[in-house]
Amino acid sequence: METTVDNSINKDLILRERLAIQRTKMANQTTFLSFVRTSLYFLVAGLSIKSLLHVENNRFFEIPFFIISAILFVTGIINYFRQKKLIADSEKHVGDYKIEYLQ
Repeated sequence: METTVDNSINKDLILRERLAIQRTKMANQTTFLSFVRTSLYFLVAGLSIKSLLHVENNRFFEIPFFIISAILFVTGIINYFRQKKLIADSEKHVGDYKIEYLQ
């Protein structure tokens, strides 16, 4: 028994998949901006701790905020580009859903 592959592509399915990928891209950007915002909060906290606490060795309080800020910023950048690559890889398969399931 021979199976035939229907070459017509469901345009609604492709549109939904493309819109879903676009939403995923925007969510990735939003997540990156959240990392940057949180990193800036810690940076500002580190900068303003000198005027908040009148302690001789306020560097012990500032440095952890700066370190956390840098870690969050680098983590956000790494996360953004990792997810961007995964999204680009999944975008190749839009419309090819029948090929994957028929083989």
